[in-house]
Amino acid sequence: MEISFNKLFKLLIDRGMSKKDLREAAGISQGSMWKMGKNEFVSLDVLVKICNALQVDIGDIMEVILKEPQG
Repeated sequence: MEISFNKLFKLLIDRGMSKKDLREAAGISQGSMWKMGKNEFVSLDVLVKICNALQVDIGDIMEVILKEPQG
């Protein structure tokens, strides 16, 4: 299973926001932004802060990508 934050970064572009703007509005660290830029896992607390700052649902900022079962 993988995750993607492409939806978040597209939303920021659509709203004319920078990553720094989001960090300040949501009160999250630069490290969390770095992890999301690499599609790495971040805490649920970070995701909720982003959702609150942008007034969106979690599905609006990320998606889970299921891998095909190997067999």
